[in-house]
Amino acid sequence: MGFNDFLGNTATVTHLRESVSAERFPHSMILAGPRGAGKYTLALMLAQTVNCLNPTESNGLPDFCGVCRNCTRIAEAANLDALVAAAVEAREDMRETDKRETRILVQTHPDVLVVPPDPPQLLIKLGQVRQAIHVAYYRPPIEARRAFTIFTSSAFMKEAANSLLKLLEEPPEHTSLILLTENPQELLPTIRSRAVIHRLGALPSEELEALLAERRPELRPQQRALAARLAQGAVGRALSLDLDAYLTSRNDALTILRTALGEPDDSTLFHATESYRAGADGQEKTVSLLRALGSLVEDLLLIVAGTPALIRNLDVEAELTRLAADLDVEWIDGAARSLVQVEQGMRRNLLRSLSLDAMAVGMERQGAGSRQ
Repeated sequence: MGFNDFLGNTATVTHLRESVSAERFPHSMILAGPRGAGKYTLALMLAQTVNCLNPTESNGLPDFCGVCRNCTRIAEAANLDALVAAAVEAREDMRETDKRETRILVQTHPDVLVVPPDPPQLLIKLGQVRQAIHVAYYRPPIEARRAFTIFTSSAFMKEAANSLLKLLEEPPEHTSLILLTENPQELLPTIRSRAVIHRLGALPSEELEALLAERRPELRPQQRALAARLAQGAVGRALSLDLDAYLTSRNDALTILRTALGEPDDSTLFHATESYRAGADGQEKTVSLLRALGSLVEDLLLIVAGTPALIRNLDVEAELTRLAADLDVEWIDGAARSLVQVEQGMRRNLLRSLSLDAMAVGMERQGAGSRQ
């Protein structure tokens, strides 16, 4: 695998490869773009390119061989979800005192440190940033020309973000920090001002549909169109989208909307949310539900705004149009705020059952008010 396999955002990728060629790779960089746009993949590819033992070229720019010792070990970090799950499982087996002090980090190469959000709050925590500072200042590269630290989220605890500023103000000469984010505005202004920002844009839906026809031939044309819209221009999301799982979550999300905007039926509502209340997979299912509900709420806004051609959930356009008939922007704004509150509550480890029920009942009350 090389840069020829990275789809889209040619201008941004070319600029970064040119900085490698000129030996002017930034000490601090923010890669911004939608979820699934390839930010993490690109960050690993840049680390491989800078540290490849047998560097190559493609299209006249630096590339990596993909087979040397450095390339293969950095590439082992690609399956981040599995590595984080393994680290969390290992932490659960520790004594309580050690468990509280242990933060989740991923390091398949001694000079490439990956810092993911720490479960269950899914925030970058102070202990993780302290480890990154220790590595940057006190552990010069062992086997690489340049060390990399990759923060995979912009959701920092306040103390962690403030601590990171110290590293950004005086970065070691041999280290590069890469921060990945869907929204740079989530980062402190002082962090943004100390890092170079590169953005990965969305690909047109037509290009994604053509790619899906090639890479996922099992999808029917209507399914490809839906997947391309749901991916919002993100190649990785389009290729990895579990459409059946999304549709399952969306069915429950539609139940919430129907209850809020139609005749209230709490028994149906609570039956739909019951499966999200417990179990090891409860948090993941809840996140999927919230994302599906968020997608529907955004589509309702587009319909109310008179731009239905932009909606993502094409296959339920008729029902969304019916639900939006008596809606106003105030209700949609309130629904969006409710979604944010549930997500924040999950980060604080609040009970999912209470959060989901409160959100649904709140939407129901707002819906009743909009019908009066």
